[in-house]
Amino acid sequence: MQKVNKNESLFNIVNETKGRLPSLPFEKIKNKILGNKYELDLIFVSDKKIHALNKTYRKVDKPTDILSFPIDKNHGEIFICEKIAKKKTKDFEREFENFIAFLFIHGNVHLLGYDHGNKMEVIETKFRKLFKI
Repeated sequence: MQKVNKNESLFNIVNETKGRLPSLPFEKIKNKILGNKYELDLIFVSDKKIHALNKTYRKVDKPTDILSFPIDKNHGEIFICEKIAKKKTKDFEREFENFIAFLFIHGNVHLLGYDHGNKMEVIETKFRKLFKI
């Protein structure tokens, strides 16, 4: 497991895969959406791990590209599976790094308390425009 930016920060990235992480302004995005005082862990995981998480917590027996878990009102976790995300980039007509940023914004907005729907889409669009994603 490779840890990145682990210095008692309120934003931590953990790479549990062998892949190279995308070079994106994750912390800036997180701070703009959730605020500087929100503690967020971003974990890149294998398709097997995200499958197990999806099955355990959502009762969906298949892997997915992203899962967000609020721990409490000031702390959350986002799990991203790059392997599944790579497969979905074509569906969204985006380049891989752009799609990871798109997913990260999506996960952050979920942590704000929004569920899929028009209001969530409006909020996500605002942040995608802000970060040119």
